[in-house]
Amino acid sequence: MSRLLDNVCSELQRLPGIGRRTALRLAMHILKMEPETVDSLATSIASFRHDIRYCRCCNNLSDSELCPICTDTRRDRSLVCVVEQVQDLMSIENTGQYHGLYHVLGGVISPMQGIGPSDLKIDLLCDKLLTGEIKEVIIAISTSVEGETTLFYLLSRLKAFPDVKVTTIARGIGFGDELEYVDELTITHALLNRREVAK
Repeated sequence: MSRLLDNVCSELQRLPGIGRRTALRLAMHILKMEPETVDSLATSIASFRHDIRYCRCCNNLSDSELCPICTDTRRDRSLVCVVEQVQDLMSIENTGQYHGLYHVLGGVISPMQGIGPSDLKIDLLCDKLLTGEIKEVIIAISTSVEGETTLFYLLSRLKAFPDVKVTTIARGIGFGDELEYVDELTITHALLNRREVAK
């Protein structure tokens, strides 16, 4: 095999879910693309990696200090939906049923992977609640063991804000499911049927 082809395949295999055969198929597809298109793809990837920022308010991906959701004055600023990852935020946004703000934790508590509460953006959430503007926090995290651990930890932290209503999305989402892969209709029903949880 060509050294150049081998190098491209090796790099593509670094991506999640890409095995040797898929990497080879992608490399051969790239070879058939116009050189300008390949250059544009490479530039977009490099620019994304080097220039992307995290919103200082909600930890969402952004091109500037604040993401478009946080600067949208039409959104309900008394409502915050807490999610694990940016992909979960995107899944909820795609339903078109939620019009509040978000808070991206950046993962879940997972001792096996060395992720503790201090590794997540929980303090940033608490700082946001100190403003007194937020009336309800919707916790929309995965129903995995790690997700449930994170939920219980969040509930213990949110006890410090007795005037804030805390709800979770309805558990119509199957245990162990990742929110990123749940269909939009299920997410819509889960959001509309959320329930309050004791702090």
